[in-house]
Amino acid sequence: MTRSVPRCGHGVYSGQHHLARFKPCHLICTEVGGHALSDPVRVQILKEIIRSNSPKTCSDFLNMPDRVIPKSTLSQHFRILREAGLIRSERSGVALKNTPRCQELQPRFGRMIAEILAAYAQEYGRKDADE
Repeated sequence: MTRSVPRCGHGVYSGQHHLARFKPCHLICTEVGGHALSDPVRVQILKEIIRSNSPKTCSDFLNMPDRVIPKSTLSQHFRILREAGLIRSERSGVALKNTPRCQELQPRFGRMIAEILAAYAQEYGRKDADE
């Protein structure tokens, strides 16, 4: 039996999977965030969500500048970012609207996220990591 239980008003943990829409910052560990940012596609997704002035959906990333990614693969990338606590996902009809949580995470992780984005930008020759 799977049941959803609200915890501290920060989201819903469901069954054994602990799928949190809003994981409290104190429950986010460096290893999980590091794993989420170990994939260049997820880094690019997070960077674009950070830059955006409005929430982004999975479908917004179907045609990335340098590749086409199947929606099922994108959904997995978003799930990993969400479970790591790097993005906040809110349901709007059938879509999940995603926003960054960098400001919330800054007191706990300092510039770690920005530095990882900058390292990817340097490695791949992009100048837009901090934007």
